[in-house]
Amino acid sequence: MSEYIAHFVTSINDIDEDSWNTLFSSSYPFTKHGFLSALEDSHVVSKETGWIAQHLLIYKKEKENSNQNSIQLNPQSQLLNLKHQKSLVAAMPAYIKLHSYGEYMFDWSWADAFLAKGIEYYPKLVSSVPFTPATGQRFAVANSELENYNQLIKLMVNACKEIAHRVSLSNMQWLFVDKQGSLELANEDTLQRTDIQYHWFNRGYANFDDFLATLKSRKRKNISKERAQVHNNGICFSWLSGEQISSLDWQQFFQFYQLTYMRRSGHQGYLNLSFFQNLPAKISEQVLLLKATKDDRVVGCALYFKSDTHLYGRYWGSTQEFDFLHFEACYYQGIEYCIKHGLQVFDAGAQGEHKLLRGFEPVVNYGNYLFFEQTYKQSIAQFLRQETEHHKEYLKNAKNYLPYKHSE
Repeated sequence: MSEYIAHFVTSINDIDEDSWNTLFSSSYPFTKHGFLSALEDSHVVSKETGWIAQHLLIYKKEKENSNQNSIQLNPQSQLLNLKHQKSLVAAMPAYIKLHSYGEYMFDWSWADAFLAKGIEYYPKLVSSVPFTPATGQRFAVANSELENYNQLIKLMVNACKEIAHRVSLSNMQWLFVDKQGSLELANEDTLQRTDIQYHWFNRGYANFDDFLATLKSRKRKNISKERAQVHNNGICFSWLSGEQISSLDWQQFFQFYQLTYMRRSGHQGYLNLSFFQNLPAKISEQVLLLKATKDDRVVGCALYFKSDTHLYGRYWGSTQEFDFLHFEACYYQGIEYCIKHGLQVFDAGAQGEHKLLRGFEPVVNYGNYLFFEQTYKQSIAQFLRQETEHHKEYLKNAKNYLPYKHSE
């Protein structure tokens, strides 16, 4: 019979890179060992920033006359033995959170409600990619264990309950989890939440003009006018990937990133220069930097990531405001890149209803919540049901604002 043992480790670097990436085998960049280690190595994810790594590993060992699942929460003394004696068959990136910054599925009002009743909302356990609102796999199972997938999901949830009891966590969250994963978690007494983003879909376009031809006349003219304004300002664009991005490029981008965050949010952003500079060495083939140049001077940059099927727009910054430069660098250049390289979906980041007018379509994102403190569970469940109904209605109405001819 099979015995599974669940362990939590406090650094992604405690996990063999090849073993982790074999489980998270898709080309989705943000659960790659390299991306997560770049966050930890640069200390933007740390106890000091309120993100305490608590990654879940599930090992399997064949053992006669045993069908018990074991959860061990202090694995450090046994981890080396486990690597040699057992095989890693499932894993989940997770963090103990001391706040709700950098998550993008907002729960501040819940935290306030807990506080008003004298109940601690923090710490909580979150399975997500820090500072990255991009849907993807949050719990990976080895191909050899897929027949036991449901059993491993239950073990994962039980492991979360065990650590919650040990360190007094109020809840567990899975954020921006893929739809199938969210449905599976919903079967384990979690509350499902929806959110809305805007993605562009490549329908076999030959070029950008081919895409424009599918839009209503007025919308097509507006986009062409915006692009022409950027061109008339003498701004040119160039794409760099991986090792092509120099140290100077990263320094310029980081300055733009900080300036833009300060203008928008009053702080310099969550990430540091070390994180960005580490990326080419960690996931070189999946990092893209778009440079905007005027009169041989770099005036803006946009950072992208890519998978085999998706382009992900993540961060943007500029020295000054130029008419429509943000739309060009963060939307239209990305659309052109997808068309040229055959990528199917362009996820340009969280929020931004104005994306509708530029060909991005509303899509549903999912989160799941497991509350260990029962006081507000029913109230939150009711809130989530109402929120989901609102999103369903919004999706219907949003179609009226899409620029495509077929949406008339």
